[in-house]
Amino acid sequence: MENKKMVAKPEGKLAVLIPGLGAVSTTLMAGVELARQGKGAPIGSLTQMGTARLGKRTDGRTVKLNELVPLATLNDVVFGAWDIINEDAYQVAQRSGVLNDKHMEQVKPFLQGIKPKKGVHDGEFVRRIEANHAKATKTHRESIEAIRQDIRDFKKELNAKRAVMVVCSSVETFRPLPEAFQSLANFEKALDANSTDVNPTALYTYAALKEGVPFANATPNASVDTPALQELARQEGMPVAGRDLKSGQTMMKTVIAPALKARMLGLEGWFSTNILGNRDGEVLDDPQAFKAKEVTKSSVLDTILQPDLYPELYNKYSHKVSIHYYPPRGDAKEGWDNIDITGWLGYPMQIKINFLCRDSILAAPLVLDIALFLDLARRLEWRGIQEWMSFYFKSPMAHPGLPVEHDLFIQLTKLKNTLRVVAGEEPITHLGLDYYGDDLPLAR
Repeated sequence: MENKKMVAKPEGKLAVLIPGLGAVSTTLMAGVELARQGKGAPIGSLTQMGTARLGKRTDGRTVKLNELVPLATLNDVVFGAWDIINEDAYQVAQRSGVLNDKHMEQVKPFLQGIKPKKGVHDGEFVRRIEANHAKATKTHRESIEAIRQDIRDFKKELNAKRAVMVVCSSVETFRPLPEAFQSLANFEKALDANSTDVNPTALYTYAALKEGVPFANATPNASVDTPALQELARQEGMPVAGRDLKSGQTMMKTVIAPALKARMLGLEGWFSTNILGNRDGEVLDDPQAFKAKEVTKSSVLDTILQPDLYPELYNKYSHKVSIHYYPPRGDAKEGWDNIDITGWLGYPMQIKINFLCRDSILAAPLVLDIALFLDLARRLEWRGIQEWMSFYFKSPMAHPGLPVEHDLFIQLTKLKNTLRVVAGEEPITHLGLDYYGDDLPLAR
């Protein structure tokens, strides 16, 4: 294939800059360091363990994804963070209780060396955390400039040639999208007016894009999913992705719902509930914060099942989602799903799922992949929405006018085909007409 994309090599250190030094980000940092020491495997990471078949099945060509395209290596990754709580990464990891004592001891000096810079805080958006490490900035413009200076300082301190930003901060309270986010011009005016509509995550987004740093949103917070900040990304030539990591219960929905539709099985109802005890769970105990999460978790089924095309099967199903803060559970989230389905002649059946997962263990490898793929997109000089990265998000973005794809397997095919094309290989269609007879036009 002759259309191989020209991509600059990943030379030097890559700074992964994370607003939100919590359980997810410290688990990521510890895991990368343990993998570098040969004391842990990066399970769950496509960039480290995933493969892609090249050519026909009969060719016998399968390569690792990090050999197919030039990705930064784990040895090149360095970390910086912001947080509104004054704790180093070791203290946060210890409080979060995700890692066992052996792993904690092995990464203690490394994590102790990661100290967050002061974060941007607005008590109206995060109401369940008492901030003791917030910037003293008075206006949005001051906050943006402070973040931009932090990015410059991080790159110098970490000796990094490149940087990406992945937001892993607490869930902010939900608000319907205000007029300020409908266009970049409106957003600029809102910044100048110090509008209360502008959330902290949006300030990090604006600062990163203005500083030439690719950006991804791993939270449900308003960010690059808005017209204003998408416009800024295109203007600045920056790749962006988001929002909200697809790690646990929603991942299961994007696996099971496509199976139901593939077999034309009907859906009467889907009841989902979770218990979670970490800081994310505490923040989500605020009903307005949960509303933001509910929006990203609830949008999946309609998009996959397409009730407008299959009204007899999916037009009237009931979908309920709830999250409950339960401190004893810590980071070991538990999710229950009760799925009422119908089969031949309308006979009822049920599927029940009890997913005892670890929130940060599932999320950490996703953040790693997102960071490395964002860096690849930047070196490819791609800009705007990176739809090929939808695989990682509950509420992925698509270009205006295009439907969003939620099916996990279609998303994975798109991701791998994108990487194949970057490497100058043919996309895989799984067509296989060559095997059905010599008289077929496509067999020749």
